[in-house]
Amino acid sequence: MMLEQSPYILSLVIFIPLLGALLIPLIGKNGGQEQIDRNARQVALFTSLFTFVLSLFLWFGFDPNTAEFQFVFKKPWIPLTEINYFIGLDGISLFFVLLSTLLTPICILASWNMKKRVSAYMVAFLLLETMMIGMFAALDTVLFYLFFEAVLIPMFIIIGVWGGENRVYAAFKFFLYTLLGSVLMLVAILALYLEAGTTSIPELMAYDFPIQMQYWLWLAFFASFAVKVPMWPVHTWLPDAHVEAPTAGSVILAGVLLKMGGYGFLRFSIPFFPDASAYYADFVFTLSVVAVIYASLVALVQKDMKKLIAYSSIAHMGFVTIGIFTFNTQGIQGSIMQMISHGVVAAAMFLCVGVIYDRVHTREIAQYGGVVKRMPVYAGLFMLFTFASIGLPSTSGFVGEFLVLAGVFQVNTLVTALAATGVILGACYALWLYRRVCFGPLVHEHLKALKDLSRREVTVFAPLVVLVFWIGIYPTSFISVMDKSVENLISRYQAALEKSAQTLEANAGPGSEIYSEDTYFDQEVLAERNLQQIIPTNERG
Repeated sequence: MMLEQSPYILSLVIFIPLLGALLIPLIGKNGGQEQIDRNARQVALFTSLFTFVLSLFLWFGFDPNTAEFQFVFKKPWIPLTEINYFIGLDGISLFFVLLSTLLTPICILASWNMKKRVSAYMVAFLLLETMMIGMFAALDTVLFYLFFEAVLIPMFIIIGVWGGENRVYAAFKFFLYTLLGSVLMLVAILALYLEAGTTSIPELMAYDFPIQMQYWLWLAFFASFAVKVPMWPVHTWLPDAHVEAPTAGSVILAGVLLKMGGYGFLRFSIPFFPDASAYYADFVFTLSVVAVIYASLVALVQKDMKKLIAYSSIAHMGFVTIGIFTFNTQGIQGSIMQMISHGVVAAAMFLCVGVIYDRVHTREIAQYGGVVKRMPVYAGLFMLFTFASIGLPSTSGFVGEFLVLAGVFQVNTLVTALAATGVILGACYALWLYRRVCFGPLVHEHLKALKDLSRREVTVFAPLVVLVFWIGIYPTSFISVMDKSVENLISRYQAALEKSAQTLEANAGPGSEIYSEDTYFDQEVLAERNLQQIIPTNERG
């Protein structure tokens, strides 16, 4: 109980991986290279497991009955400014921190047989963990930006040093795509500071930004978050990054880094710029539906297993962005549950690919078939995660997709129908992949000597199996924690739209500033859209 109430517990969760990363180069210098590598693995695994256990106290000590930020810690950071070291969690950010602390030890354990520059590899993953947790916990825009950008560095190194043949190309493509969007976000953060005089996220949530300013700032943040999701058409870096990254790199990229964009929409776009969010909702729906259908069709023709799963991630994240911009409880809760589920299931799918790649050294689907005859335990787990990926009831994938579709049905039935085709296409490419890999005759000679999962590999998959069923069977244990925070987000959004609608009505008339010829956007359309967001569907005349 004392640990749960400590004001320093969140800082410890953020920086303990950093301490582990600093410790690795200092140990085992007198032994041989094999001893040094062994020590690096053990320190990294112990540090990441300790961080995960410590992060569970955040969940145990979290009060789900309030929407306020908890575990808050604030200290002056940059003198003569309002920029602070300011961290805290609410029901939206809590599970992303837990997802980061869970997947890091899984990645380290999955990389146990890594032979190339082991110490540097483990340091990179621990640094990456600190940056990911810090980003989800940051309550200051400048601190958020620091962690948001710092994530790029260890991920760039992981892909560029330990990746495949085209790793340098994939690493630079990943870095440049994400950096370009982030530069625009930095400009927007400076504009926020100059307008509001603060970088505090809670204070900025309560600030009323001018409507015209909202439009441009929303686009600046969107440029960064859309690349991170990634949304169509700025998605092309993802397949290359996944194909060239080592298995653990793909796990953390799909499991956590893709969630940075969705989290950004929830933390910044909607609460800071409610009017602009309402205005651009149809634009986001269009891009998301295209992503769901296009990525699913492209996945159907892939020959590389990693590339197929990469395109499936684009389709699944399309559901996330659809759910976020429904602006209702079901849609937003569904998008968060979809991100949590995708973090677990996509990580498991990439681990499944990594298991057989380590044995056969190819990801070509045509080089497999009949794997179930040599690896029945592996085939059973692969089937479970495939079913979770396509949203089979009682698995984690079903909860998020169902809630998103229920939420968007209240807003736009056409988007609902188009998004639902992604569920059908998802079943097609996922089951096609599984049939080609696991079923059929065992005709390839290189498959006849395959051995089933080792104890270490079973240990890697075990927590993911538990989460797939836990989320699928008892989602209330997750939804109840985020419920108040989501309700608060929606109520703030609706209150802002109501206020804007009243302002527009009060200032309406010839010669008013709001309707001047210099206005860049149609304010009448905005007012109508705002009223539609406020009035429940069944009450509209």
